[in-house]
Amino acid sequence: MILYLIRHGATEGSERGLYYGATDLPITAESEKELRALAERGGRPDVKRHYTSGMKRAEQSFTALYGDIPHEALPGMREIDLGEFEMRSYDELKDDPAFIEWCSGDNEKNVCPGGESGEQVTNRALDALKPVIEAGEDAVVITHGGVIGGVLARLFPNPNGRFAFTPGVGTGYAVEFDGTRPVGYRRFPEE
Repeated sequence: MILYLIRHGATEGSERGLYYGATDLPITAESEKELRALAERGGRPDVKRHYTSGMKRAEQSFTALYGDIPHEALPGMREIDLGEFEMRSYDELKDDPAFIEWCSGDNEKNVCPGGESGEQVTNRALDALKPVIEAGEDAVVITHGGVIGGVLARLFPNPNGRFAFTPGVGTGYAVEFDGTRPVGYRRFPEE
């Protein structure tokens, strides 16, 4: 079985360099055009099972890539809730003691004030993926960069953690499973 984890298109938040996760932003019109062009070039997995995180940017990206075909939402695949840091830039946060504390130490276990930790996000994402993997059929999930990075880092440990696997918009990974055991991964679309 192959599980494709694809990052949604660009948003105003990503273009402005804002910290956001739980804020339900749409993709930009330009990103929607780019995703449609990517789909035309074969940049979408041909699978039978289709999922999104259910967030607006994932739903819009799914539609740009696949059109109006049936799919399911997996709310456990939504992006991290950054709590008090949502929709703020680094320049706004860099002197905030809570932000400094959050950034120091273990970036997987540190919980954002009013939000979640990376570890919490990865745990809920893996719980959401469990029935998809157990079904044993090729599938695609349109989700979020931090979620993809966390899942891949847990399945294939790397010294750089999730940051070794965070994909660009409209790209991601094809993860191969033998039964429910992850055995390999590759970038998608291949470069």
